[in-house]
Amino acid sequence: MNREATNRIRFIIEDLLPPVLKDSFLFLWMAKRVWGEHIVHLAEFRERAPFLTEEEYEALYRNHPRVHAGTDNSKACIERICQSIAGESVCDVGCGTGALLTSIRDANPALVRLTGVDFVIDDASALPGVEYVAAKIEALPFATGEFDTVVCTHVIEHLLDYRQAVQELRRIARKRLIIVVPREREYRYTFNPHFNFFPYVHSFLRAMHPIPESYHCMDIGRDIYYCEDRPCVL
Repeated sequence: MNREATNRIRFIIEDLLPPVLKDSFLFLWMAKRVWGEHIVHLAEFRERAPFLTEEEYEALYRNHPRVHAGTDNSKACIERICQSIAGESVCDVGCGTGALLTSIRDANPALVRLTGVDFVIDDASALPGVEYVAAKIEALPFATGEFDTVVCTHVIEHLLDYRQAVQELRRIARKRLIIVVPREREYRYTFNPHFNFFPYVHSFLRAMHPIPESYHCMDIGRDIYYCEDRPCVL
């Protein structure tokens, strides 16, 4: 299933179904017919978020079924990201399978360095010319301003300390920072292990405070695309 298809499903579940139904045991009963007890584990995961151990956090993500083939990004978001790359080096934080890096490389053949980062890189494809680093986004093992462009898609919504993560992304980005998150509402029972929910563009802008002078933020088919130019790093 691709991102465009799940976004259409999300529109029905998140926007058309009333909250009284979405949070009900009736919805849970129906959801369990699709994902079994995993839907219950996800609800408990969010409830216990402040108390989760690193082992529990990693175990859930290892066992979480992959919904999208290859990438969580829509074609429209991928195209926008590829057009927004600045400079000669790119770091994709939360690279997953490396599918986005492939698109970025193909659209920007002049790039001299591509790096993919994830806290688990078992699923990353061995792409020629791409280095992979296993690391947490809250403590990236790179120098300040090490990459011209830093990309982070469908990651911020999963993090408890997302402000520390944004600070790290800004630290290693020399020219441009690109972030994509789903535009979604929070309900008790959902099909994803998200902690943070941004139902509007301005909801996400609050999370990115302080906003630099040069930035773009827009809704692209139920995903929020954010791009900011970084001040010069001396």
